[in-house]
Amino acid sequence: MTNLRIVPNAFRGRRRGPVVVVVMDGVGIGPAYPGNAVTAATKPCLDRLMATCPWTTLAAHGVAVGMPSDADMGNSEVGHNALGAGRVFDQGAKLVQAAIASGAMFRGDGWKQVVENCLRTRGCLHLIGLFSDGNVHSHLEHLKAMISEAKRLGVAKVAVHALLDGRDVGETTALEYTEPFERWLAEVDPAYGIASGGGRMSITMDRYEADWSMVERGWRTHVLAEGAQFPSASAAVKALRASKPGVIDQDLPPFVIERGGKPFAPVLDGDAVVFFNFRGDRAIEISKAFLGLPVPFERVRQPQVCFAGMMTYDGDISLPPRILVAPPVIDKTMGEYLVGSGERILACSETQKFGHVTYFWNGNRSGYLDKSLERYIEVPSDRVSFDERPWMKAAEITDATIAALTEQPTGFARINYANGDMVGHTGNFNATRMSVEAVDLCLARLLPAIARLGGITIVTADHGNADEMYEMDKKGGVKMENGKPKAKTAHTLNPVPAIIVDPGFAGEYAIDPAIARPGLANVAATSLALMGYDAPEGYAPSFLSFKS
Repeated sequence: MTNLRIVPNAFRGRRRGPVVVVVMDGVGIGPAYPGNAVTAATKPCLDRLMATCPWTTLAAHGVAVGMPSDADMGNSEVGHNALGAGRVFDQGAKLVQAAIASGAMFRGDGWKQVVENCLRTRGCLHLIGLFSDGNVHSHLEHLKAMISEAKRLGVAKVAVHALLDGRDVGETTALEYTEPFERWLAEVDPAYGIASGGGRMSITMDRYEADWSMVERGWRTHVLAEGAQFPSASAAVKALRASKPGVIDQDLPPFVIERGGKPFAPVLDGDAVVFFNFRGDRAIEISKAFLGLPVPFERVRQPQVCFAGMMTYDGDISLPPRILVAPPVIDKTMGEYLVGSGERILACSETQKFGHVTYFWNGNRSGYLDKSLERYIEVPSDRVSFDERPWMKAAEITDATIAALTEQPTGFARINYANGDMVGHTGNFNATRMSVEAVDLCLARLLPAIARLGGITIVTADHGNADEMYEMDKKGGVKMENGKPKAKTAHTLNPVPAIIVDPGFAGEYAIDPAIARPGLANVAATSLALMGYDAPEGYAPSFLSFKS
């Protein structure tokens, strides 16, 4: 058990039940326009809360969650880091950008070992990762910096394995990345090229072991060079779109690039492989495959390679052991203080966001902080396209949370409804509207159960998504494509709500006007205050002011 302690305050004991943070993943407060699936949804519970309860908006993107600038969207990982840590830490994108700008990444042991391997064996340097500038999992400029440095150092062959995005960027923007990149790469060195690719939701980038078949398809594509062959990535995108009308980039099938009638660059013994995503959740499984760890599929061939990740993807097991940039060290999380003070904790979500209410909430730490005081509940996600079942597992999460809170007194609980984010990423407006409605129905069941226990609920979100389902033009209208609204599948830059649902409220507190721009990091201190504790030193302050 941690020895961190928090100090009780005057509000201690004023409520007998738990404080529960409900994260409506991807439900932001967006503009009033036809593409806002949140405002289009029938949501009587949320509408009533926002009309009758104290609430404010929270910044959930950019510097408020540790990203390089306010032009950068937030995401679930950095959002849950901020929620759980109570402070803002520089995150992956910012750390990698700084390491490249200073040259520290190229002076580090990880990069040196990768390059030395290629120079010694005359092997190929394979660079695998998300191929866009979305800055959520990766950034194309990071990739180009590594290629330029590899060329300067004399690496003879570089092969890029491009996981097409269409999720953190426009849903059909792949050619905007592949065409100029292929021209640039040919100028750097004709021996360099794209070797394989496919949509990020089709191959390689599975997470939380939800669908290992994605990783197997990626292995067969990148490593074994199996699959449909094309002369270039751009040609592959065009051909695959023609064969599957309506497909968006994230769902494009895998492809292999050929030169001289054979695959350009299967992964071979003596090669080096860098997975250049800086975010960990969708990098763990493919890393395990390259490192020879147990995986639930037949690899056919296990090439002996020098493997590195951009950053540490699982800190508890130091995965991968070779990295290019050190991750942030997130300490003194809210959970550590709570278990150190003897409080019981509940965390619940479905598979798609289970790691967010556990691993990311706890500062990128796997497992329990103190199993005697914590209960983590994972509801298995369905393995279908989320727009086919926009209700996802919200009802089951609600059932499990109500049962767990009723069975055992709990000090603090956090749950995540994944619907607004996961369905929002499909670009399906009607399904996303239904996903918000599903969450609203569940809130209408959950909140009375918490009230019966004498508890308080903070209803919030980790970032926006469902609040902008159509691309906007410069005038704030809907951008059209082929006579239809152009779908937006990326996160938004909009704030998120933070609603205090407290049936026992008697005017003891109010939204603090002195907190000029509260963000997700302020939720931890606010939660602790409602539990009757002063925030630890260094925490972003509560966005509530108390009368006593």
